[in-house]
Amino acid sequence: MAEPRVLHVITDPRARGAQRLARDLHAELVRRGQQSELTALHPHPDADPGDPAPVLGPSRHHPRTLWALRRAAARADVVVAHGSSTLQACAVALLGSRTPFVYVNIGDPRHWTASAARRLRVGAFLHRAAAVAAISPHAAEVLRERFRLPARRLRTLPNARAADRFRPAAGPAEKAAARAGLGLPAEGPLVAWIGALSPEKRPDLALAAHARLPEDVQLALAGEGPLRAELAPGPRTHLLGPLADPAPLYRAADLLLLTSDSEGVPGVLIEAALAGLPAVATDVGWVSDVVRPGETGLLTPPDDPAALTEALRTLLAADRTGYGAAARAHALAHFELDVVATGWQQLLREVTRR
Repeated sequence: MAEPRVLHVITDPRARGAQRLARDLHAELVRRGQQSELTALHPHPDADPGDPAPVLGPSRHHPRTLWALRRAAARADVVVAHGSSTLQACAVALLGSRTPFVYVNIGDPRHWTASAARRLRVGAFLHRAAAVAAISPHAAEVLRERFRLPARRLRTLPNARAADRFRPAAGPAEKAAARAGLGLPAEGPLVAWIGALSPEKRPDLALAAHARLPEDVQLALAGEGPLRAELAPGPRTHLLGPLADPAPLYRAADLLLLTSDSEGVPGVLIEAALAGLPAVATDVGWVSDVVRPGETGLLTPPDDPAALTEALRTLLAADRTGYGAAARAHALAHFELDVVATGWQQLLREVTRR
C-alpha cells in the first residue's frame, strides 16, 4: 500500500522552531519517496522573499486562507498542523472534511493556555484532531491532564534535526574559517545565542549575563524580531541578524546560550548538540530533555542573569570536549531526524487507516 499523501501546514514562511521541524520532516518524507507538500497560512515581512513555500491567504484565520486550506487538504490524505497558530485554522477549515489532521504541539501549553477561556478554546480544537503529537513525554502528560485528551490520541515524537547538517567543526582551522565567514573575532571564547528577538526568548538576559563575563568573551546573537531596536549591545556583542543556515555559527562557537522564559524542546539545543556544542540554558518547558546538567551542559532558573553568568563562567572554564561529545551522542540517540521520521510515517499510516 502506498504511503499517505501529506500536507504540512506552517504559520508563515519564517525559519523558526515549528517551521524548521515541518520543513525538515517534509524534506525527509520526500527523500523517502512519499508525496508531501508544505504550505504557509500567511506571509510575514521577516520571511526570506525567495522562500518557495506557497502562502494560502492574507492572515491565519481569514476566510480566504481557510477556504484555500480546505481545498489544499482535499488533495492530501492527511494534514499535519505544525505549531499553535495552525491548530485553529485546521480545526475550522477541515470541519466536516474527510481529510484528518494531526497537530504537532511544539511549545509548552501551560504557557500559551494560561487563561481558562483559552484552555477551553484550545481544548475544543485539540479534540478535533485525529492525533496530537507531543515533542516530549512530559508534554504528552500535560496535554492529557490539561485537555483530557485520550491516551490513544497522543503520540510522543521528539523534535528532530538531520545530523549531517550540523556536524562538529573538524578542527581549529574550520572553526577559524567559520568565524571569519561570519565576521566574528578569531580570538577568545565565543558564546552563541540563536532565536527570535522577542520577549519570551529574553535576549536581554543574554546581554546582561554577558556583560558580567571576562572581557575576552564574545557574544554572537543571531535572529530577528520586535526587540531588535531595543537591544543595546556592547563592543563585544555581535548582532548577526537572521541566519538562513545556523550551522556555521555552531562551528564557530564554544557554547550555546538559551535564555527563554518558555520553551518546548528547542531545536537550537538539538542543532548545537549535534554540532558537539555544550549549552547553558534556562530550565523551562522540557529543555532538560536535551541539556543534561553536568553532562551535556548546565541549567539555570529562568530570569536569573547572575545564575546564567555563573553557569557560563563554569562551562567556559571547564574542559568542554567531554560535554560536547556527550551532547552529540545524546542528540544522535534521541533527536536524529531519520529515526523520528520513521515514527511519523507510522503515525500517519495509522491516522489514515482509521
